[in-house]
Amino acid sequence: MVAVVQGRSGIRLMREEDIAEIVAIEQTEYEFGWTEGIFRDCIRVGYVGLVYLVDSAVAGYGVAAVRAGECHVLNLCISRNHAGQGYAKALLQRLLRLAVNLRARTAYLEVRPSNHIAINLYQRAGFRQIGIRSGYYPARVGREDALVLSKALDAR
Repeated sequence: MVAVVQGRSGIRLMREEDIAEIVAIEQTEYEFGWTEGIFRDCIRVGYVGLVYLVDSAVAGYGVAAVRAGECHVLNLCISRNHAGQGYAKALLQRLLRLAVNLRARTAYLEVRPSNHIAINLYQRAGFRQIGIRSGYYPARVGREDALVLSKALDAR
């Protein structure tokens, strides 16, 4: 159902053996990224995890928790070597379709106000700001707020 991997490129479910590549991207792209343990825990507890493969290598990934009619997009990242090619949009769309299949009616996520590229992606996907979480993210100095975004999911 999830797999669209044709040859060596496309989207498929995240596997334990992907974690080393995922963490390498995470550490490159985020100053305060997730650890290997966090990704392992996400797989262990049954969160939806996807990877975008390009030539058999992980180019990006997404993780969402889907419970009680809600989807919470927890992490979405494309390596800067593959940015601007539509992979983040494809991963987000696939995560949201899987959430709908799991009966989620609403999707939520947090994003740094300084992450203009991600905000643009989410707004184009239909997300709208519904709040702010003060001091949500670690930052070089102190903490950074998070914009809370939401989107109603269409079961069609």
